Amino acid sequence: MARRRAVNRTGISRIEGIAVHDAFVGFICLKCYTLNHVRVGEKLLDPESTFFGAEWPCKSCGYVHRRRANLPFPNWPREFRQHKSLQAERFWLGFFRIATEHPESYWKQCNACGRILPFQAFSKHSGWGPLQRQMECRGCKGAINAVLNVLRTPEQLHEGSARRRVAELLLKGQDQRIDLKDLFRRFGGKCFKTGRPLNLQERRSWAIDHILPSQFLYPLSVENAALLSREANNAKAGRWPKQFYSNNELIELSRITGADLNLLASTDPIINRNIDVNACVTRFLRVREGSNLKKRLDELSKLLTDYALVHQLSPQNKRILGL
Repeated sequence: MARRRAVNRTGISRIEGIAVHDAFVGFICLKCYTLNHVRVGEKLLDPESTFFGAEWPCKSCGYVHRRRANLPFPNWPREFRQHKSLQAERFWLGFFRIATEHPESYWKQCNACGRILPFQAFSKHSGWGPLQRQMECRGCKGAINAVLNVLRTPEQLHEGSARRRVAELLLKGQDQRIDLKDLFRRFGGKCFKTGRPLNLQERRSWAIDHILPSQFLYPLSVENAALLSREANNAKAGRWPKQFYSNNELIELSRITGADLNLLASTDPIINRNIDVNACVTRFLRVREGSNLKKRLDELSKLLTDYALVHQLSPQNKRILGL
């Protein structure tokens, strides 16, 4: 059966002719400092082979970047600039390694705005080309999602909000008390994301970020709290830290808070399984008389099943929840 043609409901059309999975090499011309891009297709380059065979001309001045080219550095001794010198050879080897050694070094073209942007400008999408990145840059993806989120069905919106609500109820009683003065001291009284100065007394201007979101069952703690401006916190929302913070920011967060950097740097969310599920369920079942008990039980059962936590339940709680 032929694949059903996708329907564009966003009003943002794709640009014809863009090879959405192709990777590009980006480099700064050594002579005139112009940024250049070289399309390399769907297979990433080998640094050693590139060193021996690549010839990358600058689109502006025409200088060809290759290992047999003399270096255009007037401040270097003349003999070092000659392509046959050991210094030039080592430079060219490093030059091509910088551009090709890691997937993060490559660039990609957005099929919505047409710009060629660095690897980090695209969100992860497993199996999509050699870089495993989405077709649209994160800027265009934000514009697209602004449309698609409005088009989500009531059922989809309910499921997302229900999961967050149930997760927060499960964690009730797990959160640590945060010393706000200590929080401001550790973060220098500034929004960690924007660097904007914040005033402890102006409570509406700042927020405490669950670095690892509560919807993935991480309670608030000293290790899991960051100081953000209200605007930055709203922008992060329930996103996993790697989806919001840069690598350098993640390293700094780990240094400030003592959080596990491997966990913060994970590209995909990881469910926290180091919680007392039975104690959480007991607290969750302390409901008000006016609550819709059946609805609460269904939402709880679904979350525990989706998060593969059922096996941690006691036999009694499994019977209560019908699991």
